[in-house]
Amino acid sequence: MGRKIRLGIVYGGKSSEHEVSLRTALSVIQAVDPDKYEILPIYIRLDGNWVKGEAAAGLPQSVEALRLEGKQSSAADGQAGQMVQSGKRDAAPVLSLGEEIDVIFPVVHGPNGEDGTVQGLLELANLPYVGSGVMASAVGMDKWMMKNIFAQAGLPQGKYLGILRSRLESAPDEVVREIEEELGYPCFVKPANMGSSVGISKAKDREQLLEALKLAASFDRRLIVEAFVEGRELEIGVLGNEQVVTSVVGEVIATKEFYDYEAKYKGAGTELQIPANVPQHVADRIAELAVQAFHTIDASGLSRVDFFWNEAVDRLYINEVNTMPGFTPYSMYPMLFAEAGIPYSELIDRLVQLAQERHADKQRNQISAEAFE
Repeated sequence: MGRKIRLGIVYGGKSSEHEVSLRTALSVIQAVDPDKYEILPIYIRLDGNWVKGEAAAGLPQSVEALRLEGKQSSAADGQAGQMVQSGKRDAAPVLSLGEEIDVIFPVVHGPNGEDGTVQGLLELANLPYVGSGVMASAVGMDKWMMKNIFAQAGLPQGKYLGILRSRLESAPDEVVREIEEELGYPCFVKPANMGSSVGISKAKDREQLLEALKLAASFDRRLIVEAFVEGRELEIGVLGNEQVVTSVVGEVIATKEFYDYEAKYKGAGTELQIPANVPQHVADRIAELAVQAFHTIDASGLSRVDFFWNEAVDRLYINEVNTMPGFTPYSMYPMLFAEAGIPYSELIDRLVQLAQERHADKQRNQISAEAFE
């Protein structure tokens, strides 16, 4: 048997989804086969500092253990490059990993991580990494841009409006009237760049709309307001690069107003039905549209694609593509593929392999100016 694959897990991050990332990192670390992988934790603290931990001889058993490892590495560091000194918020631990690492698995959710920023850093470092590249990650995070691209591609979706925070602050009455005339009630208000249902509200009247806009604007300067779409919430996983496979379809049955943060990561007020009880033609169409959406934004590795299905008229609406879905015990993506016959540990193996294949393909690109002389 050859040497182990040296897998760097980048987790944490400067976002409201820091804790989500810790839970995802813990799930990934505990699920990998220790006979195949040597794990190197790379923790982005809330203050923006990057801390490189030791390769885990014994895997952490809790989120707090992951957090403590970062603190202990910081306190005990005595080697150059082992951590970024306090106050210096760069990424030296990653940029110096060329000889230590084979593949990076970034599980930083939300802004400053899932949105193409970490992916750009890894591109500069020329390191293979799991998941989509810079463009797809950025588009997948930015709901406003994503919906514009879906519209251009002809994917079916509900009505929406993009709102700038500056316009909301300068002309709130005008913004509210436009939303009421174009979308009506109820509607959903979201920060354009935020995941895990953070900052999202359902507004049923003008008072709730104003509060929802204020909340969303506290997270981002760009907001998106979506018309309510009547239908069941269905989700599917996509796995691959240019050649992909899809999972079974799952359904989110929420007892709350919508599938919010508490439901996604703590299992509160929701039920996941896997596989979803839908006709085969609906499952087939979801898979077809999911693959189209995946390729439309040039995603790679993995994505979860969310839909609404209006059963009464048998119509599907795409909601969004999540290019780095969570891997917590309550996460839909790994459970969808487990039902499809790909258990979690094998799913990680495939993602690592896909990262290596994509990186190898990129190395074929000509970068020398001599070719044009």
